[in-house]
Amino acid sequence: MNAQNEVKIFLVDDDALLLKSLEIDFAMHTKYTVETFATGELCIANLSFKPDVIILDYHLDGIEVAVMNGLETLQKIKLFNPDLPVVMLSSQDKIEVAVNCMHHKAFDYVVKSETAFVRLQRIIETILLHQKVKKELNWYMEHM
Repeated sequence: MNAQNEVKIFLVDDDALLLKSLEIDFAMHTKYTVETFATGELCIANLSFKPDVIILDYHLDGIEVAVMNGLETLQKIKLFNPDLPVVMLSSQDKIEVAVNCMHHKAFDYVVKSETAFVRLQRIIETILLHQKVKKELNWYMEHM
C-alpha cells in the first residue's frame, strides 16, 4: 500500500462495458482508488503510479490487432516489479489457461461471471492482508 494507506487498483480490460461495470462495483462497494486501462501498453506506461494490485484481462485483443495480450502484459509487469500482485481475469473456464497464468506468476485467476466482482474483492482483501503481514514481519525482523 502507498504512504496514505490508499489502496490503488489497476483494472485492465479491452471490454469497455465490463471495465465500466467493475469500476462502478469497486466505487460503490470498496474504498479503493481504481484506474482503468483498455490496453496492456497503457497499464505498463502507468506503473510508476504504483498500483497495489492489477486486475488484468487474459486476452486484451478487442481494440487493436497489434497490442500485447494479457500474458505479455503480465510478463512486463513482473519485469517492472516482481512482487506486484496481478489477478488474471478471463472468460475462459479452462484449467490449462489458469495454470498457464499461474506459471507466469499471476497471483490468481478469475473467470468472468456474475460472481467475478465478489471473487476479486476477496482476492484483493487476501493480497492486502498478505502485504500487511509481510510489512509487519519485516519491521519486526529489522528491530530485533
